Amino acid sequence: MRALELADLALGRCSPNPAVGAVLVRDGVIVGEGYTQPPGGAHAEVMALRRAGEQARGATLYVSLEPCCHHGSTPPCTEALIAAGVREVHAATVDPNPVVNGRGIQALQQAGIIVHVGEHTEEAQRLNQGFFKYVRTGLPFVTVKYAMTLDGKIATRRGDSRRISGEASRTLVHRLRERADAILTGIGTVLADDPQLTVRLPPEARRPGSLHQPLRVVVDSRGRIPATARLLQDEYATRTVVATTEAAASCLRQRLAGTSAEVLALPAQNGRVDLAALMRELGRRGVLNVLVEAGGTLVAALLEHRLVDRVLAFIAPRIVGGACAPSPVGGAGVERMAEAFAARIDRVERIGNDIVVEASLSA
Repeated sequence: MRALELADLALGRCSPNPAVGAVLVRDGVIVGEGYTQPPGGAHAEVMALRRAGEQARGATLYVSLEPCCHHGSTPPCTEALIAAGVREVHAATVDPNPVVNGRGIQALQQAGIIVHVGEHTEEAQRLNQGFFKYVRTGLPFVTVKYAMTLDGKIATRRGDSRRISGEASRTLVHRLRERADAILTGIGTVLADDPQLTVRLPPEARRPGSLHQPLRVVVDSRGRIPATARLLQDEYATRTVVATTEAAASCLRQRLAGTSAEVLALPAQNGRVDLAALMRELGRRGVLNVLVEAGGTLVAALLEHRLVDRVLAFIAPRIVGGACAPSPVGGAGVERMAEAFAARIDRVERIGNDIVVEASLSA
């Protein structure tokens, strides 16, 4: 469905609005199409109407989400569709936002427009799963991503974790980053690897438009991050947040005074950053999708607090061995198999020589 392809172009660029794609068809020919612009910009339907012009009259609209019917930063899309003389609308799914939630469909029907709902619903809801969770809970959708060997190791016993997965997998990770609103990591990863956590894609692998660089968030409970960390020194330092405890914030601000990063003071739980409070704060900032690229300690803590929605495991055809070599999830772990976190396998796919397994966690 072309509307879903267009919606994908908006992911990460339009939050906290949903990523929507719209296609106008008249006499079997596409006369206009568009996708959601950054906040304050036009919605997908309006972009498609602008490109169609007078050809929108009598046309059929295919859209990945129910058109909005309320005044926000832009006027209602339903009013624009009615004024343009659109004859028929095919919406993949209803907008769960309480101010819409079927009212857009009703407004179109009352104006005499034929409305169909339910084509490609599963794909549309999956594409906007971050928005759907956000309007329901105020929290972002959290995806934990890690690369591991066939024997479940994310590094050797000496901590070498470079180049576990292949080039195709690494390119896919950068695509995932570009569609995320924020990347979350822990201080252990920063101290061990000094990562950039930026999107680095060759031109042929990029989406149209400027490259989106997500917010970078470092969980650093004791304020140990060095001011020389690459995250704090590159051109995206202004889009870097160091989340720490209220007890460590003052000293950390003094040490990072020469950088452009933000120090975010949060409540502590057992001396560590309250991760639930962090997620609430990210939601308050309009972050819909968080991609976690961290070591086993932070991943374990997120799981223990029931803050993970999805896991993406990249499995490389290598065997490392070693009782002391780390695995993707650290912490104390559960004592009985009956206590294990339940997950549903949604997808298994070969990426180059690797295998990627996608799983949803039970609420």
